[in-house]
Amino acid sequence: MLDEAGPAVGAPVGLGLDLVDIVRFGAVLSRRPSASRRLFTEGERAYAATLANPVPSLAARFAAKEAVMKALGVGLGAFAFTEVEIQRQPSGAPTLVLAGRAAQLAAEQDVRSWLVSLTHTDTAAAAVVIALS
Repeated sequence: MLDEAGPAVGAPVGLGLDLVDIVRFGAVLSRRPSASRRLFTEGERAYAATLANPVPSLAARFAAKEAVMKALGVGLGAFAFTEVEIQRQPSGAPTLVLAGRAAQLAAEQDVRSWLVSLTHTDTAAAAVVIALS
């Protein structure tokens, strides 16, 4: 995350990386429309609705949520996917906003800021997340 002082500073607390198959992820969303509400915040769904093909963007955001879990050293079920929201800065750069149990776990590990990178091709979406103290 960038602030007025420049790049985030602090010691790395954790690193997470995740890769999602876009076709497979799209199939899950098609088969189970309720999955979108379980996995994404209202803001994330609203942003995706503006895109011609929202699946790659949603897959990258899902990868970021799983990467956050890995950076915090926890597994699936430690917090709800909707407790991590990927927002866009005016520049388009992604940022993370945590709430609920996800925010509590981050605070317990003295995480004060995050670095996040999202990318996707036609077939795969990836995210890298670094938790900083």
